[in-house]
Amino acid sequence: MNLLLTASSVFTLIALYFVVSMIRHARRRRPVRATRSLAGGTASAVAGGASIMLAFSYYGYGRLVDEQTIGRIGFTQSAPEQFVARLMLDDQQDRMFELLGNEWQMDARVVTWKPPATMLGLDPIFQLDRLSGRYSSLDDERSKVRSVHSLSEPIAMDVWRFARKYPKLMPGVDAHYGTATYLPMVHGAVFEVTMTRTGLIARPVNEEAEKAVGDWGQ
Repeated sequence: MNLLLTASSVFTLIALYFVVSMIRHARRRRPVRATRSLAGGTASAVAGGASIMLAFSYYGYGRLVDEQTIGRIGFTQSAPEQFVARLMLDDQQDRMFELLGNEWQMDARVVTWKPPATMLGLDPIFQLDRLSGRYSSLDDERSKVRSVHSLSEPIAMDVWRFARKYPKLMPGVDAHYGTATYLPMVHGAVFEVTMTRTGLIARPVNEEAEKAVGDWGQ
């Protein structure tokens, strides 16, 4: 984080230097030098903007150093194919969501780094994205009401969104979804959710969840 803030400050100062240089050369009617200063200022501004965006994303996302526990999710059935999901994330207040169907799925945004960004020594970062209900039957999935809930607040400068929209402008950023394998919803079932470098993993932690996974698909 400190490295990114320092880099953004340095690139901003360099960009300002080139802007002042461009103005000075333009006043002295030196178009070639003014153009060079403009090009240097543009490149520095882009690099500075990218550093600021990475810093904002590092603040809003979680660092993914190794497999780590995100929290737990438990289910209470309120009606046929209708459940109340209690999401218990570490260091956050529990949240309740209504999910329709007989299976649940959680998605996360994951950002990993490729050359040349790997030279910065950045850890992968992630952010939980959405929680949704689904139906095991394909016909039901197509015809019945779906339920999807957002799990994150928008970030003003989101490197994940920018890299997905403009991949050629972020050659060192790999932005993708990390999806937990969808699992059954059963009354009383509790699952533990962990995050790995390849995505989310959910594991049963009580008898109801273990039985639901064991009976799943039979």
